[in-house]
Amino acid sequence: MKVTQAYRYALDPTTEQAEGLASHCGAARFAFNWGLARVRAALAQRAAEQSYGISAESLTEVPWNLYALRRAWNLAKRTDAPWWAENSKEAYSSGLGGLARALQNWSASRRGKRAGERVGFPRFKAKHRAMPSCRFTTGPLRVEADRRHVTLPRLGTIRLCESARKLARHIERGTGRILSATVRLDGRRWFVSFTCEIVRPDRSPARPDAVVALDLGVKVLAVLSTGEVINNPRHHRSALRKLRRLNKQLARRRGPRAPDGSRRNASARWHQTRAALTKTHAHVAAQRRDGLNKLTTRLASTYGTVVTEDLNVAGMLANRHLARAVADVAMGETRRQLSYKTTWNKGRLVVADRWFPSSKTCSACGAVKAKLALSERTYSCTECGLLLDRDVNAARNLAALAVDVAQSCGETENAPRDTGQDGSDRPGRAGVRPASVGGRR
Repeated sequence: MKVTQAYRYALDPTTEQAEGLASHCGAARFAFNWGLARVRAALAQRAAEQSYGISAESLTEVPWNLYALRRAWNLAKRTDAPWWAENSKEAYSSGLGGLARALQNWSASRRGKRAGERVGFPRFKAKHRAMPSCRFTTGPLRVEADRRHVTLPRLGTIRLCESARKLARHIERGTGRILSATVRLDGRRWFVSFTCEIVRPDRSPARPDAVVALDLGVKVLAVLSTGEVINNPRHHRSALRKLRRLNKQLARRRGPRAPDGSRRNASARWHQTRAALTKTHAHVAAQRRDGLNKLTTRLASTYGTVVTEDLNVAGMLANRHLARAVADVAMGETRRQLSYKTTWNKGRLVVADRWFPSSKTCSACGAVKAKLALSERTYSCTECGLLLDRDVNAARNLAALAVDVAQSCGETENAPRDTGQDGSDRPGRAGVRPASVGGRR
């Protein structure tokens, strides 16, 4: 199976190489801002010309796509950026490419051809707020023979903090090809991400006929239909005391902004505290990413069918009492990882409808309650007398949904079975809301 996969490695650059990486990322940001200024000026000129009654054929052309932006940049780079030769041409192309995608997303969202929330018009990138990033698509992009160094255009050979043997083995066997490389400063450390075309061996789950459903929550990370409870490590909450102390310390330092809003030189201790704060945030994100990857990999490689819910995470984040806890769980990231990992392992992901009453439905008799308060953590059925943990009951309902989806698709003979904790088969129920079978988006 041929897939597009990314390999991310931490870099260990020298001081000179780190300055070169920062210069390339700054060039990408400059090209983005330069192109955005050109587009805004052309749009303003075009609007003025339309008010004068000029015909549509004679209006000023707006450099909208990547080709037009590159052509305008090549004509103006010697005057607007006389230092352009200090960096690779890929740095400027990376910034212009990001602008072209942002303009395309804004245009598609405005016309109603893009799902999700409305996308605003692109804004200028500030040096101290934008994430330094640069993408390379041409030139020397390779992993060296010792598997501890990588070579990037104009930056030369840079040492890695870890071995790149997994990617190197694919390239040596001819089952992998590097398409692009992206360098990024994340948490005061430089990372390189290789986007590759990989031929993955055909795999199958350890239990291809088994079904598992996970009910994501805040108190616990997830409850599986097998009865297993995945505890919530609460990485952000554990680091909250340290984050508060660093934020207070940062507020006492002399920062780049004066009380009246004017710019000034920040003190050395302000930069030290800001670096410590950034490092702490990066450590929390790395812990969360590591835990979710281990969980989703285990589920996708063990069970043939994984069932999850289509949760309204954006609506949950609007609740200021739950926003911090919901963000720490990263529910959307869990579903995203399951979507492609189930495909890689020849499994499938069933996504329940957003309005499917998994918590209100009895997993034994199918009775649905009209109301169920969030404070009720134990489900008590008035019809059959079932007394069960609320999250376990919801997970079992989600697991039974996979059988109903298989029956509606005409797969009754080879329908996956939900094997509970006791190993018995659990038949699905009719009358549940439909679900969507998800793949990698």
